[in-house]
Amino acid sequence: MTRTIVWFRHHDLRLSDHVPLCSALSAGEVIPLFVLDPPWSSAGRARQRPHRTQFLLDSLGLLAEDLRERGSRLLVVAGPSIGVLPTLIEDWKADRIVAHRETDPNGRQQDQELESVLGPRLALFGGSTLLPPGTLRSAAQTPYAVFSAFARAWWASLTLGKVLPAPRRLPPVPRGLRSTALPALAALGLAQNPALLPGGERAARHRLRRFVASALSNYAEDRDRLDRTGTSRLSADLVTGTVSVREVWNTVERASSTSEGARSFLNELVWREFAYSTLWDRPDILTGPFRTAFSGFPWRDDEAGWQAWTEGTTGYPVVDAAARQLLGEGFVPNRARMIAASFLTKHLLIDYRRGEAHYLTLLADGDPANNNLGWQWSAGCGCDAQPYYRVFNPVLQGERHDPEGSYVRRWVPELRRLPARHIHRPWEAPAATLRDAGVRLGKDYPQPIVAHRFVRERFVSLANSHLAAARAR
Repeated sequence: MTRTIVWFRHHDLRLSDHVPLCSALSAGEVIPLFVLDPPWSSAGRARQRPHRTQFLLDSLGLLAEDLRERGSRLLVVAGPSIGVLPTLIEDWKADRIVAHRETDPNGRQQDQELESVLGPRLALFGGSTLLPPGTLRSAAQTPYAVFSAFARAWWASLTLGKVLPAPRRLPPVPRGLRSTALPALAALGLAQNPALLPGGERAARHRLRRFVASALSNYAEDRDRLDRTGTSRLSADLVTGTVSVREVWNTVERASSTSEGARSFLNELVWREFAYSTLWDRPDILTGPFRTAFSGFPWRDDEAGWQAWTEGTTGYPVVDAAARQLLGEGFVPNRARMIAASFLTKHLLIDYRRGEAHYLTLLADGDPANNNLGWQWSAGCGCDAQPYYRVFNPVLQGERHDPEGSYVRRWVPELRRLPARHIHRPWEAPAATLRDAGVRLGKDYPQPIVAHRFVRERFVSLANSHLAAARAR
């Protein structure tokens, strides 16, 4: 009988559709393991990703419960993995270790080091994406740099298997194997944030069912509305793997394979595939722009502007609402992310990498591939980017996607009594309207820190000059 360590990682915390687990179960004894690598066990590092840490620990605790219900248990050992796993396979007299493969640059390096040490005793499986990153190539055998071309190739290549059911029972874990307790948030210097979504596989599947039943049909229209619950809220689940992307795809396709809402949502999953594939082929984009012409762009050091943007005191209500939602619940709708990113990079001329790092720190669904692609798109320097000369007007964006001001009223409560016609441009409201709403501009709520028309012209002029000089080099 084969004894297999099933190495659960930070992106596959589930029992259903878990290929390594099914492989181990078919061979004999199963030892479920989670390695607390330093990024997840150090108080200092945990504070750098507070919302992701809470969601991860929540999901791990529930995974441990699910394993106990099936007759097994989750063993937890402090990392780093590269030092722990070769020792455990010997100490626990295991025949092999199975796990899902990593896709980000650091994880890939870790996998390569482990493969060099463990050899055939380590078996890695795909599963974070529907197609292995780096699979699709253009006719010239080069990676795709435009989403539309990638999507056409992706749809033509799509072949999905069935979702693997969670095992009903698991063999008991052999006695005498060492394990430690999962750290409490307080031990990591973090306070529980009740505003975060609950983690775990059951909560993820509940969100998926609710989305399909109540929001999928209108997704194409509502996904950009900040005043409606029109999105799936599955992003943290996909990052943590409490539900597999294959199960999400199959569930949506089964429910409504031809509707506009379903097609629009599935296309977002293809965009996610594009992000992972791009990072796989170009790991350097985590430190610099995809479009090399943007290298050396003259971003400004504006600490006052940065502080206003991060705290939600820019004087532009929808931008401030996004900043405060990020701080409050570790989530921002995609439309608000784009508005906030455009404002930071094009209104304030602050390096997109600062915003990217800030979001990755605070998002419960922080994902290097998706986060980077989104920020570079907004800044105009990424693959398939929004044209650099397109600068979002935060007032018009707010009025279009939050027409009654519900989103702003929730997150910028000092403006909640302003009528809808003024809530996205309070500086234009008559003095009597401001007085009736209890708003004193400059005291209760700031005046805009920049003027849209001026900063738009400034950014476009600067970008034109920089790119012209880059072409001339």
